[in-house]
Amino acid sequence: MKTVHVATIAVLVALAIGTNYALVGAYNVKLMDLITFVGGSLFGPFIGAFVGIFTWSIYGVLNPYGFVPQIWVATTLSETIYGVAGGVLGKTSVNFNDKRLGRMIFLGSVGFLLTLVYDFFTNIAYSQVAGQSLLVAMILGAPFTLTHEISNALLFGICFIPLISALKLVVGVNHVENLRK
Repeated sequence: MKTVHVATIAVLVALAIGTNYALVGAYNVKLMDLITFVGGSLFGPFIGAFVGIFTWSIYGVLNPYGFVPQIWVATTLSETIYGVAGGVLGKTSVNFNDKRLGRMIFLGSVGFLLTLVYDFFTNIAYSQVAGQSLLVAMILGAPFTLTHEISNALLFGICFIPLISALKLVVGVNHVENLRK
């Protein structure tokens, strides 16, 4: 792996962690999921999953909301969903250089659906830790869950194309494509 690729992956992890701390007051509005998805899109599902795991390995332990091992494991493993999905999508022949509304809606829908799955798994962990039924946990967490899903839909739809385009210029599209083969 080239030095520029390792540096880019390190920057993505640092950016995901840093933006989480910067947005600590905006509950469940996070750029981390998008950044993990972008990591997967650039470098494939394995590296995308690594970006998510490494990000949560640091942020989860030093979480300003507190450290709960069961929730930390659930969020760390669930974050890989974004990296793997980004990697799978990155291998398709979809042209994301085109900024058409349809592509933005597609990406927003992907962000929403991935976050729905993420939130389901983390709600299971929360219900176990809190000693509540899953239904109660989902009802109590609904405002946070909806905020997370809607914000990710908007972030994926609006920010993915400019972010991936800029990173491909910095990293070099040919280098990334050769790395993934």
